[in-house]
Amino acid sequence: MSKKISFRGKLNMGTQERLKLSTIKGKIGYKVNKLQIISTTPAAVSEEVIVKIFKKSQETTISPTIDLSDSDIIAAVYYTNRNDTLLSGENVIIMDNEIVNQDIFVTADSANSSTIPTSYYIELETMDLSDIEATKLTLQNLRTIVA
Repeated sequence: MSKKISFRGKLNMGTQERLKLSTIKGKIGYKVNKLQIISTTPAAVSEEVIVKIFKKSQETTISPTIDLSDSDIIAAVYYTNRNDTLLSGENVIIMDNEIVNQDIFVTADSANSSTIPTSYYIELETMDLSDIEATKLTLQNLRTIVA
C-alpha cells in the first residue's frame, strides 16, 4: 500500500532546493501527485512565477522557461499573481507520471523579473519497488548524471 508524503517551503527567485528522497537500497519509489505554489505576498504585486521539479540539479541552469522535451523535468507550474482581482492566483500545472528513487530538485524563477519569494507544497506518493525496479531507476539516474 502506498502512502503520501509532503514537502513545503519557500524559494527565492533563481534558486534551487534539494529534496532528499534517496535511500541506501533505493527500494522506495516516489511519484509527484500534487504541486502547488503561492506568492508570499498574494495580490500585493503583479508577478509570474515558474516552479519546476527535476531529477538532477539545475543549479547552473535555472531559468523561467519550461521545456517539456527535457528528460529531467518531472513537474512544472506557472503561477500568475496580479495586484487586481481579475487573475489573482491562476495556476497551470503539468506533471509527469514518472517514478523516481533518488533526490529531486525544485527550482523557482520569475517570468517578469519579480524578486518576491514563492511558497511551494509538493505531495509525493510512495511505493515499494522490487529489486529489479530499484536497480533500473538507479541506473537510469546514474546514466543521466554522467551524460
